[in-house]
Amino acid sequence: MTPKGPQADKRGIIVLAGEDQNDCDILAALIRAHRPDLGAAAKLVRINDPVRLRRKSGPDLTAAVRALAGKARAKARQQRSDLLGFIVHEDLDGYTDTQYDRIRKALSGEFARQCTEFRTAVALAAWESEGWLLLFPEAFPHVRPRWRVPERLLDKDTGRLKDAKEELKRGLGMPVFRECDGPAVAREALKHRLIPSPRGSNRSYADFVGDLTSWN
Repeated sequence: MTPKGPQADKRGIIVLAGEDQNDCDILAALIRAHRPDLGAAAKLVRINDPVRLRRKSGPDLTAAVRALAGKARAKARQQRSDLLGFIVHEDLDGYTDTQYDRIRKALSGEFARQCTEFRTAVALAAWESEGWLLLFPEAFPHVRPRWRVPERLLDKDTGRLKDAKEELKRGLGMPVFRECDGPAVAREALKHRLIPSPRGSNRSYADFVGDLTSWN
């Protein structure tokens, strides 16, 4: 059986699955910030299959999780490494409300049932990954010196903010924020040690961090 946590004498992998490379790069920065021990013990590897789980239920969800988990196991075999964990990202395109609770419970439960030999974490970002980035406003000027997060977006519950990406495009200034800028913001937040101390809140972010910090 694959070990449930990193071991000092063996380097394994943590597999990331997300909507695209940008989201996985953001996840990588968050993992390194919250669990530097995992960064030392494991290589972070992405699988390219897009995640489309939030609208699924019942047998469809079971089959989709089985397929993704199978890809993660195959990646570990390809890398000839122990699979230490599997992290799955998807934008909720909704708020942290009762629907969020229902979807996250279903996804977390299905992964727990099917992935008993390694740890899992669900990054169900509300409204989207950019809502998480807004928790670290001081990182944005490190990417573009003229960028400033508007006061109206500071110290908020960003899980209740609709379409944070568009808010950033309108509010940061020039040059206009692009989705591909997200990983650079996350890396600067990591570099400047902003990530452990978010400004504001977002329950979807806290739930993901809770999954990650529970790994042993």
